[in-house]
Amino acid sequence: MKKGLINNFLDKTNVFAVVGASRDPEKYGHQVYKDLKEAGYNVYPVNPNAKEIFGDKCYPYLKDLPTKPDVVNVVVPPKVTEKIVRTCKMLGITKVWMQPGSESENAIKFCHENDIDIVYDACVMVERRART
Repeated sequence: MKKGLINNFLDKTNVFAVVGASRDPEKYGHQVYKDLKEAGYNVYPVNPNAKEIFGDKCYPYLKDLPTKPDVVNVVVPPKVTEKIVRTCKMLGITKVWMQPGSESENAIKFCHENDIDIVYDACVMVERRART
């Protein structure tokens, strides 16, 4: 993964959406959301099964967010990621970070074919901490 691309994604001015954010502290969706929030990022939780996370309103779908995010971080199964990247294209979102385990060859290929910058095979928490 190119260091410059990761640095671009981790720019503190970027608005993040964490698709798969969770209320369960054992889940990566919870840990990723908490890490970005505590690091000072403007971040939205996205999960159709949660009303709020850490007291923040949780949005069911990307299209429901009050602001278009700069970066969509996915912490969902690969088949769901394939749907999310299509939604990103439809919404004009051009940066997707696929947490380890959420990526699929189809989703990666779709991003490459549709001018969506992607980071995969890298954890946003690990990469963010390595740069602070």
